Amino acid sequence: MRSSKMEEGVFSKLNSWFWREDVWLPKNMTWEIIRRQERAVYTQFSELYNSLLVAVVLLFVRYVLERIVFTPIAVYFGLKVTRPKKAPENPILEKAFKANGRIPYKQIQGLAKQLDWPGRKVERWLRQRTIQDKPLTITKFTESLWRFTFYLSAFLYGLFTLFNKPWLWDTRHCWYDYPHQSVTSDVWWYYMIELGFYWSLTFSQFMDIKRKDFLQMFMHHIITISLLSFSWACNFWRIGTLVMLVHDFADIPLEVTKMCKYLKKQNLADISFIVFTLAWIISRLGLFPCRIIYSTMYEAITILDFFPVYYIFNTLLLALQFLHIAWTWIIIRIAIQAIRKGVKDLRSDSSNAESSSENISNQNRKSHQS
Repeated sequence: MRSSKMEEGVFSKLNSWFWREDVWLPKNMTWEIIRRQERAVYTQFSELYNSLLVAVVLLFVRYVLERIVFTPIAVYFGLKVTRPKKAPENPILEKAFKANGRIPYKQIQGLAKQLDWPGRKVERWLRQRTIQDKPLTITKFTESLWRFTFYLSAFLYGLFTLFNKPWLWDTRHCWYDYPHQSVTSDVWWYYMIELGFYWSLTFSQFMDIKRKDFLQMFMHHIITISLLSFSWACNFWRIGTLVMLVHDFADIPLEVTKMCKYLKKQNLADISFIVFTLAWIISRLGLFPCRIIYSTMYEAITILDFFPVYYIFNTLLLALQFLHIAWTWIIIRIAIQAIRKGVKDLRSDSSNAESSSENISNQNRKSHQS
């Protein structure tokens, strides 16, 4: 009994320390004043647990759609479901393959002698082993189709929800009458669905095809979840809805570009990539910094008093913008390549970046012979 009372006391002190009024609330505002307010429906930190439930539902919906809807669509457009034939089991070659990845010509000859095989046979085994690890194009297509479906649906729902909201047209309304701003049911669902989606992406990222920018995307998901959760906790949900709307906008043509590439529709991929580039520049380098960050850093201070969570929120926004700038450099490089060779997948998986073992061995052989 005494132990449980001590634990409750420690938890109560920790809770009071974490939710300090001088950190979370503007000057001359207290939790008691907020509790007495009857005209405002405030966001509740405990409600964020609903986003985890939404994430589970979205993962289930994705699983069903990919198998019942998206895969048949991919097959209709000519993508194959069957995996390439596996290389025959060979512990010696398997160990060398996993240890080296790219095996030099001299080592191939050494393995051939060890197995009493012709060198060509070893090369064929390595080539087949490399191919069998590559993700199926149909898998990449269904992943992109799922993200396209969500981004399009979320953007349309967000636009429908915010169209009659004053802060969509004048960002100063994000700060008027703060913190006494009532969250409506349509915005509540908008937040929970978006948060749930980014949670689902974070979970599924470890099961999906591993991409070159795995770490950057993981950081992006964590920063976005932190930003949305933090904005919800401190009732900055108005500006948070604008962040979500702006981000979904450019992701729609991005997924279209990748799907066209997987279907080998190069002309459509070129067009959609141009649309994506324009959408990215408008949303991530235009609207996000010039409307949203400008509003939080300049408009807000003319309406609100400074308080610590304001600085934390702005730090998260700036971190997100830093990622946008880094990705813009990648997009510029791909745009240059697109002019010369055609559009490539913006986030190609690591296996696609490697050449086949046959090409590698040929190159090694030539350099060895020279």
